[in-house]
Amino acid sequence: MQKLLVVTLILTSLACCDKRKVQDEASDISKIKALSATRAKAFNEGNAEVIAAAFTESGMLMAPDKPSTTGREAVRKYYQGIFDQYKTFLESGYEDVKVSGDIGYGVGFAKVKLVPHSGGDTLVSTAKYINILQRQNDGSWLTTHDIWNANEP
Repeated sequence: MQKLLVVTLILTSLACCDKRKVQDEASDISKIKALSATRAKAFNEGNAEVIAAAFTESGMLMAPDKPSTTGREAVRKYYQGIFDQYKTFLESGYEDVKVSGDIGYGVGFAKVKLVPHSGGDTLVSTAKYINILQRQNDGSWLTTHDIWNANEP
């Protein structure tokens, strides 16, 4: 009888742990999606500071046709350069998000419209991207790597 009680307690304990793991993963995915939404909102508002704050101190931005840049300040400068020239519009979202321990990734789509402040033709492009993220000590998530490329030639 005692063995049956021990086995029952172990199985109950394992079931609870699995349920907590699923709940924690869902919470992490929700946090990662919220960070992406914050970045998209900042892009539409022309706020390079908020975008840069979504990266780790050593975060890497790998924009198409440009050398990689590393660090929040480099990320801020990259986006500020865009915002200085264009009014920006972004529709984006993750199609898939996965978490394993303190590392996560999101695979997504984007449609970008850039309207020159000085007039001229509006630029429109669509892209796919991958963000790699890392859980911080406080439980939040920040981007460690961001890479994308255009769907158009």
